[in-house]
Amino acid sequence: MISANVLKPEENFIEKEPYYEAISNEIEIFEAAYNNQLPVLLKGPTGCGKTRFMEYMAWRLKKPLITVSCHDDLTASDLVGRFLVTKGETVWVDGPLARAVRTGSICYLDEIVEARKDTTVVIHPLADDRRVLPMEKIGELLTATDDFCLTLSFNPGYQSVLKDLKQSTRQRFIALEFNYPTVSLEQLIIEKETGIDANSAKSLVKFSHMTRNLKGNGLDEGASTRLLVHAAKLMVTGISPVDACHSAISQALTDDDEMLATISELITSLF
Repeated sequence: MISANVLKPEENFIEKEPYYEAISNEIEIFEAAYNNQLPVLLKGPTGCGKTRFMEYMAWRLKKPLITVSCHDDLTASDLVGRFLVTKGETVWVDGPLARAVRTGSICYLDEIVEARKDTTVVIHPLADDRRVLPMEKIGELLTATDDFCLTLSFNPGYQSVLKDLKQSTRQRFIALEFNYPTVSLEQLIIEKETGIDANSAKSLVKFSHMTRNLKGNGLDEGASTRLLVHAAKLMVTGISPVDACHSAISQALTDDDEMLATISELITSLF
């Protein structure tokens, strides 16, 4: 006996408005892409707000959101679905991508280049004019409704020969480039997210720019807005700025003793 396990769309609705500050005109472009059934590609460094943006857009459009954090072992079957045996019964269980297509949800594949290459086989027909999902194991061809939206994200800074997004994939998508906010906007975000005072938020932003200047010179990435928020939350609860920055930022960025010492000097120069 075969049955489909379909997730109810209301289980993925975001009821409360997520806090999000627009960097540019990304909200208007995403809405235009959604209304034209065009898939979207989000490009930008880690911790700059791509996932929060997707949560905000799902809330704004009043559509359910299904998020998949991609990794090295993620296969096409993980996205589409597979047969499982439960209590002597063979059951077909939809994967997150199939659930999104069936329920007219927004499907967000975060860091898509981390997934195995066979995932593009199922992504391509959904990301062009066909808007279909082949489900070969059950002989079904799912056609996406107008409500369905496919969105991918990746960090161009981590591209390599082995982990790159092919042109055959990229050129199917509307691309939105994300980066860290301006100094004043990043300070505002930290204050609103954590309730920290303006002077401390200003120092954290200044510190982040110091670490970002070290990218390629000992650090793979500088401190993201996410890490600054983490440090600010620790500071608000009474942790000293030096300890908060060390635990929330320095240790998250590197394990190299010399680089940790360098970052520690930057912290003590500001706090």
